[in-house]
Amino acid sequence: MPMASSPHPSRRGLLLLLLVGLLIWFGPLGYRNLVKPDEGRYAEIAREMAVSGDWITPRLNGIKYFEKPPLQYWATAAAFNVFGTSDWVARLWTALTGFLTVIVVWWAGRQIFSPIAGLYAALVTASSFYFIGMGHVSTLDMGLAFFTTLALVGFCTAVQPGVTETVRRRAMLVTWAAMALAVLSKGLVGVVLPGATLTLYMIFTRDWQLLRRLHLLPGLAVFFFIAAPWFIVVSLRNPEFAWFFFIHEHVLRYTTSEARREGPIYYFVPILVIGFLPWLFVMLDVLWSVVRRPRSWTAAAGRPALALLIWSVFTFAFFSASGSKLPSYILPIFPALALMIGRRLAELEPRRLMLRIGPVMLIALIGIYFVAQAAANADEPTLQPLYIRYSYWLYAAVAVTLAGAGWCCYYAWRGNRNTGLITLATAGLIAGQLAVCGHQSMAPTQSAAMLARTLRSRVDATTPFYSLKMYDYTLPFYLGRTLTLVDYRDEFSYGLDQQPALAVPSVDEFKSRWVRGGHAFALMSPDLYEELQAQGLAMKLVVNDGNRVVVEKPGEDK
Repeated sequence: MPMASSPHPSRRGLLLLLLVGLLIWFGPLGYRNLVKPDEGRYAEIAREMAVSGDWITPRLNGIKYFEKPPLQYWATAAAFNVFGTSDWVARLWTALTGFLTVIVVWWAGRQIFSPIAGLYAALVTASSFYFIGMGHVSTLDMGLAFFTTLALVGFCTAVQPGVTETVRRRAMLVTWAAMALAVLSKGLVGVVLPGATLTLYMIFTRDWQLLRRLHLLPGLAVFFFIAAPWFIVVSLRNPEFAWFFFIHEHVLRYTTSEARREGPIYYFVPILVIGFLPWLFVMLDVLWSVVRRPRSWTAAAGRPALALLIWSVFTFAFFSASGSKLPSYILPIFPALALMIGRRLAELEPRRLMLRIGPVMLIALIGIYFVAQAAANADEPTLQPLYIRYSYWLYAAVAVTLAGAGWCCYYAWRGNRNTGLITLATAGLIAGQLAVCGHQSMAPTQSAAMLARTLRSRVDATTPFYSLKMYDYTLPFYLGRTLTLVDYRDEFSYGLDQQPALAVPSVDEFKSRWVRGGHAFALMSPDLYEELQAQGLAMKLVVNDGNRVVVEKPGEDK
């Protein structure tokens, strides 16, 4: 006989689920070393902000860095002041905003669709592989995803049929505030995504009266009260800021390939497909329902779902058309699609659920093959042991996914949809964390933590430390000090144009300073070390890990 499936888990069951989720989500946060470039970059900017006390002008390696706004830097610098400088604190803002996104999705699903749809949407969000990964890597995208999701949820609440004017006003003010915080998280995209969704929504619904219900005057007041002060103050202190931030980092980056991050128009398709495992086939089912029953999305009762659909399609198209692409850009689409998937899961009969989850087991088995092939065919022999060690973690992640999908199908066959979906979501979250934690196996090539441990007893904050034709993004963070760049500009170009004295323009100039100066260290590639050694430059080898060489000026030991 099929097992009975309670339509709503008990309050005690939800609390237990929340506690388990908190433990799995935050527990491994400090297990891995920071990796380059993003984690090292954003942790170091926050560390320098905390040390200098300058919360207006972000700096990376002591050089002005205006590529992104400061909200995450502020949050992380404040956390460093409270908890100290460490790996888990550097990731805390990302993990926190990721978990809060899950909570917002749960609340939104309850309000817009039904309590059980809200629970399922939260489960999907928390256990989608890509969302887990992005929630535990320190980038700015999770903060953006949280605040844009909050803005979207406020808008969906405001357009929900039957809401009172008081609820609509409060929801729209939340939307305006969330957009301001999204702008402070990653720039104008925090306005572009909600603004385009609103415009397209009015076009599709022909609801032009919506403009009167946006509470524009109080909303704009809230928006500028939150977002404007930093932009004004940083522009007054740094006259060059406005052109670089608004034109170079937004207009030129989007419309050209200047950032050297090109990709085909389908760049984000595999990210979306793999990233939504183990819920891929439910997502495809949702998208098929849009094609099959388009009118159900434009009816008054389905208009919050229409807003979610417009958001998802526009976000995907907007970033696909960009001249600059990175995998993390597509993250804001995940919470919106998760809400749509949660609604669909609440509609599915338990046994029909098997048809959407069963194929995940086949994908898991195929995944084992590809993991084995990738580990066996590493490009460099020195990297192969690292890939093999990482593959064991991936095997474990695949096995957990396989088991979770199997148990989900079993419970669905018995008629217990709730237990099946909770089991699969828990397995997905554990599997995602295994894949993330296992990346520590690659730390020797991705992080300078071990190198810094070797150097920390020899290097102080005042001794010159040069970085020749390279910049190791994690080394300054772990050493707790900046380096002097030599013949290296890359993303420092604009800052160095303003402050050229902060770097050494050529290797020849470095050699002159090295010979004339006192005690000093230098970081370089093994090839450059051999070249300088052949030229007769006096250097004492401190460490050579095959990827980086650190040398010391001989006869100058302290």
